[in-house]
Amino acid sequence: MKALVFHGPGRSSWDEVPDPGLRDSADAIVRVDTASICGTDLHILKGDVPDVRPGTVLGHEAVGEVVETGDDVRTVRPGDRVLVSCVSPCGRCRFCRERAYGQCHGGGGWVLGRLIDGAQAEYVRVPFADLSLHPLAGAADTLEAVLLADVFPTAYEVGVLNAAVRPGDTVAVVGTGPVGLAAIATAELFSPGRIIAVDLLPTRLEAAKRLGADAVAQTTEGPEPLVDDLTGGLGADVVIEAVGTPESFEACTRMARPGGRIANIGVHGRPVTLHLEDLWMRNLTITTGLVDTRTTPTLLSMLAAGRLPAASLITHTFELDQMEEAYDVFSRAADTGALKIVLGVPTRPLVAREETNGETGQGGRSPCTGPRTSSVM
Repeated sequence: MKALVFHGPGRSSWDEVPDPGLRDSADAIVRVDTASICGTDLHILKGDVPDVRPGTVLGHEAVGEVVETGDDVRTVRPGDRVLVSCVSPCGRCRFCRERAYGQCHGGGGWVLGRLIDGAQAEYVRVPFADLSLHPLAGAADTLEAVLLADVFPTAYEVGVLNAAVRPGDTVAVVGTGPVGLAAIATAELFSPGRIIAVDLLPTRLEAAKRLGADAVAQTTEGPEPLVDDLTGGLGADVVIEAVGTPESFEACTRMARPGGRIANIGVHGRPVTLHLEDLWMRNLTITTGLVDTRTTPTLLSMLAAGRLPAASLITHTFELDQMEEAYDVFSRAADTGALKIVLGVPTRPLVAREETNGETGQGGRSPCTGPRTSSVM
């Protein structure tokens, strides 16, 4: 089969590799119909996720058809159309029993495209298939459903729920790549008083306004004056960091009001200074986290009911074998206007049996955030 293989920082290619096969009785093999590229894939290519070894097939977001299952798989069978989750829970360890699936200590967590071969391929082996695969109703749109592999659960759980968005809150979202935009869309479910979006790219800020942002800031000097102006100098109740740079995180700490909440979604490839000398007396709550995907069934129900604007995040589509071209477009978002790229369908620009790496392990950082080209600082 063909797959996108990581060869080390800055190097990847669409290669012929062995087909995956079942390795455990809880595995399933899925023929990939649709895959997408995540901002974390760009972080991996930059060397920001060092536990990804050369030779690993990338990707952790896909929709496809089950073609084979192990003897212990009960919830899906060959022929089922499924969403492949970015997190693979064992279902037995302490963390899985608490539905903290991203922290799985039973050989799962975020393993696809990180510790084992991933889903940017014609076929993918999915461990712990009973909890890792979500059957899709026949009417579910594949283009939209693939965004629930990672983007929407990450934004909703690590951003909106961790930050405890409440009715009437002023919510600032720093970074309006796909996850930041999904955070805006899901924050709207809680009736915030206003949403402020911050990014350097005007095309992304326009998308933010379409999804519900009430005010936007395109700035390299810091968005604090706009937040102060809109809140009478108090600051935002909630700040969601969806970039992953020291500058953007520090800007978030300056934007939050005393007693405010900061939810960090961004994948950080460099150390960040926590200025406790300034923050200790402001009663701030700062959360981080790897997505658990515990809300995926709820989000799928909302998608089926037309309650999630998933399609509005998709800007480009490509055939699966155009993976390298798609990566190039995604990595140049400032020039191409790319938000979310989906592969496995006819090219439609919407804007202007054995793995090479079979080890499993524990979860790591959040497997989804916007590409670095959308940094706000």
